[in-house]
Amino acid sequence: MIVRQKYLDELVAFQDQDLIKVVTGVRRCGKSTLLDMMREHLAAQGVPERRLVTFKMESMEFDGIGDYRDLYQIVRERTEGVERPYLFFDELQNVSGWEKAINSLRVDMDCDIYVTGSNAFLLSSELATLLSGRYVEIRVQPLTFAEYLDFRGATWYPSAHRNADVATFADGGFATLDRMLDEFRRYGGMPFLSLAAPDERRHRDYYRSLYQTVIVRDILTRERRRGRRVLGDRALLERVCAFMADIVGSETSMNRIAGTLRDDGVTASRDTVSAYLGALEEAYLFCEVRRYDIKGRALLKTGGKYYIVDTGLRSYLDGYRGTDLGHTLENMVWSQLVYDGFDVRVGHLRDAEVDFVATRDGTRAYVQVTEDMSDERTLERELAPLRRIDDAFPKAVVVMRGSYPMQVDGIRIIGAADFFLHRRRIMG
Repeated sequence: MIVRQKYLDELVAFQDQDLIKVVTGVRRCGKSTLLDMMREHLAAQGVPERRLVTFKMESMEFDGIGDYRDLYQIVRERTEGVERPYLFFDELQNVSGWEKAINSLRVDMDCDIYVTGSNAFLLSSELATLLSGRYVEIRVQPLTFAEYLDFRGATWYPSAHRNADVATFADGGFATLDRMLDEFRRYGGMPFLSLAAPDERRHRDYYRSLYQTVIVRDILTRERRRGRRVLGDRALLERVCAFMADIVGSETSMNRIAGTLRDDGVTASRDTVSAYLGALEEAYLFCEVRRYDIKGRALLKTGGKYYIVDTGLRSYLDGYRGTDLGHTLENMVWSQLVYDGFDVRVGHLRDAEVDFVATRDGTRAYVQVTEDMSDERTLERELAPLRRIDDAFPKAVVVMRGSYPMQVDGIRIIGAADFFLHRRRIMG
């Protein structure tokens, strides 16, 4: 097991506190493994095995659980006589009313509770009301590039010339870091697939299974249980998903999506599109990033962008054509910034845009992302919006290709590999 230390540390920080630890994220991003890591951590501390009680809710073992009453009863039976058990519930969202059982267990027992779920409905307004102030959410993402290298068993060695940086493998093989980054951009960072060199057929089969599970089980089936009949059209849901994957990093609106579908002969109202996109967001496939007015220092209500949870899913949905690599790189930078603890917005100026305004610990940075800016006009296009910002916060451009000075007019120029491996930072 390869430990993802950031997330384990977050769980350990809340160990033995009267808070329900809720681990969320898209399917197969490593939530269940994180619970296993926590179990191993507790065992290493000397906690006996009998106090570590796991309930994998998608197992046939628990197929007979009908609702929260059944769940509560089976937990009490299995922990009878166990002193202060640690309770691990994996994929709990399929149990109707589960939050009532969990809250009752927290009140009625001396225990420590950990929960995973693959849908944001897990933290619905009802749960937030019932457990207000009594839970903490740990959001798990697919692997970062640095984690991807760890999972591949790669060790990288910096060179005096960045383009010559090399990653070596235990079997004696090697690859340039730029090649590894291209590979990561194409195939993404799902942990299971990252344990071996990528293979397109294997990747396609894996993502087909993941995609169908999310679309059918985590969205359509759940929405039927919630009585939302408007979300019963699988073909429309998949069309919306494919469209959103195609336009990551582009400004959009519900009206634009509805208009595009209409041009393709599919009639869907703005409200219907909004409901389907909301379901995709709840399943953690996409995330909306709102616009921030840099001069007015306020969030804007319209014109946000959407980013996909993993670029490997985008490759699967577009048939591995490798289109619009610049926006795919932008998606990767957004994901890394979120992983690094930044609150991320899209920067808006009166007649220009800054890709990201990243805020953390009371300070912020302005970040542009580009594939290549060796052309003078491209260089000016990327730098111009940053030059117009007159505050003293750091400004940076993350670029995938080419060699550039470390800064231009006080604006940091950071190679993509350097950014993802934290060899150069956007601030500090």
